[in-house]
Amino acid sequence: MREDKKSFYKAVLTLVVPLALQNLINVGVSAADVFMLGMVGEKALAACSLAGQVQYIMTLIFFGMSSGASVLIAQYWGKGDLKAIQRVLGISVKIGLVVSIAFTAVTYLFPEQLMHLLTNDDEVIAEGVRYMRIVCWSYVISSMTMIYLNTMRSVERVFIATGTYLVSLVINIVFNAVFIFGLFGIPRMGIMGAAAATLLARVVEIIIVIVYDRKFNPVFRFNFSFFQKDSMLFKDYVKFSVPVICNELLWGSGCAIITAIIGHLGSSMTAANSAAQVARQLAMVLSLGIANATAIMIGKVIGEGRMELAREYGRRFLRLSLLVGVAGSVIILIARPVLLATMALTPEASGYLSGMMFVMTYFVFFQSYNTVLVVGVFRAGGDTKFGLLIDVGFMWGFSIVAGAVAAFVFHAPPMLVYIILLSDEVLKVPFSSIRYRQYRWLKNVTR
Repeated sequence: MREDKKSFYKAVLTLVVPLALQNLINVGVSAADVFMLGMVGEKALAACSLAGQVQYIMTLIFFGMSSGASVLIAQYWGKGDLKAIQRVLGISVKIGLVVSIAFTAVTYLFPEQLMHLLTNDDEVIAEGVRYMRIVCWSYVISSMTMIYLNTMRSVERVFIATGTYLVSLVINIVFNAVFIFGLFGIPRMGIMGAAAATLLARVVEIIIVIVYDRKFNPVFRFNFSFFQKDSMLFKDYVKFSVPVICNELLWGSGCAIITAIIGHLGSSMTAANSAAQVARQLAMVLSLGIANATAIMIGKVIGEGRMELAREYGRRFLRLSLLVGVAGSVIILIARPVLLATMALTPEASGYLSGMMFVMTYFVFFQSYNTVLVVGVFRAGGDTKFGLLIDVGFMWGFSIVAGAVAAFVFHAPPMLVYIILLSDEVLKVPFSSIRYRQYRWLKNVTR
């Protein structure tokens, strides 16, 4: 058992390090926008945060598609069936194209209406419209790269995604500075510069993915034969992916509504929340890496038919979730004084940010625990409907409703509203724990 544990943790480390780096890089992209636009002004920062909610929802749909597909891909990888994996990728790409084109069209044609849903500040709305009209052209590219790289991750090829996103981060940061502040003779573009840098980074990503697929992919090369119809596999894809897509869509929509509720509490709360969310993303980097490694490793051993080993892996990953949850809380405490010292916020916004960071210290611990179970353990065994039920139930059934009532009916203090809006992760813990101990998530879903 000692040697087995040693090989287990070696495999975990091999997966978690690049996965955590990917998450850290994604946080770095958000942080670059927050810090640089924070230097431009509070209105630009709030506008970027709110306008980004549309892309955030779309990204969560793609994450749901990829996560649902990974239920099948990881288990078929354990079984050694490459043809099934290729067909699942083809299904995901086709759906991703439809979704991204729809988001591009709506965002380009109706940016002002979308911003009105998120805030009532006319200046913030105007800035958000400028941002959305540019960044929407990156949506189709994002769908292709995200689906492809997540498929590679499910077959234990994680370094290509890390390398791609690292190059993208460098491009984004460099051209953020150039476009936002007007360096090297480029006109000062402000929030439009942040959008242009994001679009340029997405173009670089797709170029890297195409070169890798054509020249270096050791598993398979993407081709249009992946789009061949496979009714049984499509049925399986729908069965396991639709609950995850609905989960991520409703969860992402819930996050957007929470952001909108905060947005209607004033630009100071919105700006403070923008910074707090970056800190939360940073604190969750390891937890998300552990959750993704959980889904890959447990899914693979289930596909190999080793059920008792899958149970043992589940116990080990659950213990890891507690450790990284504590680490996330420590990161929040370290980030708090740094953000307060560097952000160009009003005294009111700084006060809100200070309180938000203390709320985040316990929030990220419970979110780490739930994420490893729902995104990692349960999805690895095909138990995607329970994740939908618990995530959406507590967010929509309590946090959003109670937060909206507290804000708009009882006019509660903004920080009390914030605490209520972030209460769902705490409430989910007993239910996710019971589900885990029942082992109803442990299923082989391959044919």
